[in-house]
Amino acid sequence: MKILYGVQGTGNGHITRARAMARALGGRNIDVQFLVSGRPKVKLFDMEPFGDYWWREGLTFHARKGRVILSETVIKSRPMQLAQDIRELNVSEFDLIVTDYEPVTAWAGKLAGIKTIGLGHQYAFSQNIPQARGTMVDKLVLQSFAPADLELGLHWHHFGAPILPPIAPVHDCVGPENRDFILVYLPFESRLEITQMLKQFPDTSFVIYHPEVEPYRVKNLTWRQPSRTRFPLDLGACRGVICNAGFELASETLQLGKKLLVKPMAKQVEQHSNALALQTLGWGSSMNRLDASAVSQWLHSGEGVKVSYPDTAGAVADFIERGATGDPWQLVHRLWAKTELPEQQYRDQRIAA
Repeated sequence: MKILYGVQGTGNGHITRARAMARALGGRNIDVQFLVSGRPKVKLFDMEPFGDYWWREGLTFHARKGRVILSETVIKSRPMQLAQDIRELNVSEFDLIVTDYEPVTAWAGKLAGIKTIGLGHQYAFSQNIPQARGTMVDKLVLQSFAPADLELGLHWHHFGAPILPPIAPVHDCVGPENRDFILVYLPFESRLEITQMLKQFPDTSFVIYHPEVEPYRVKNLTWRQPSRTRFPLDLGACRGVICNAGFELASETLQLGKKLLVKPMAKQVEQHSNALALQTLGWGSSMNRLDASAVSQWLHSGEGVKVSYPDTAGAVADFIERGATGDPWQLVHRLWAKTELPEQQYRDQRIAA
């Protein structure tokens, strides 16, 4: 079997999930060609798991100071280039297309009539899950950005809907547990505003990863650049995480049982929905702005919630190897039966057939 695997490269979460799938698909009778879009190729790093991957410009959202800038997104998008990339992508040699919310492969597959599987968190939003109120434009973008014939949505809980547990392995988070510091990852927020918020807690050590800094340390603040080798070690050693309300890092944090405080990006309905889901489940805290009082309350709150998820990547790889045929919801039930969820209000809710 030969498959084309599209990866949305805007954030590190999609790439992290795709790395896990690359490992799961390796060693099988499957020839995988990866395509990445949504980020300039020069800004991609640690891409070895994807071999000789293809790159296209794709589409991405532009953000500044923790807010999606719609005007900048529209101005910097190049719809004619996107249409050309879709039209010129020859997918005739592939038996199946898998898209992690990547628009070029998704639309090329749709136009060519090749079966396409949508695998990712965004595909869970077609189900009845906690969702922040968005505009009609938000809903239209979510539905049409990367269409698929079969949607395999991922979420922290099934919420009674036919969605899968996360693909977020934490086997790289090894090393001694220090628990004397808080890990901070707010790449879309202002460094100055992060500093002003955290310097109010001189007795707490913070390790802050940010793409726009050189490594340095000032008093209780240690700044680091993103690193696929060091970040997992700090994640495994910290006693809590402050981050934007993306899906992958929160998934890893829950599996490690760390305290979690999220700050959703303004005007990003997916992240506000994630924050709502965490609060609904009682698995994390949220703040709508960089708020020192919210951080203080969170620092003095209890311990984190631990969730044990099964090998979703391996199960999905098995499904793909079998030709992606049969009832996928058997896969849904089987994986949630292997998931160890904390006691809370949704525990006994049945998954919809």
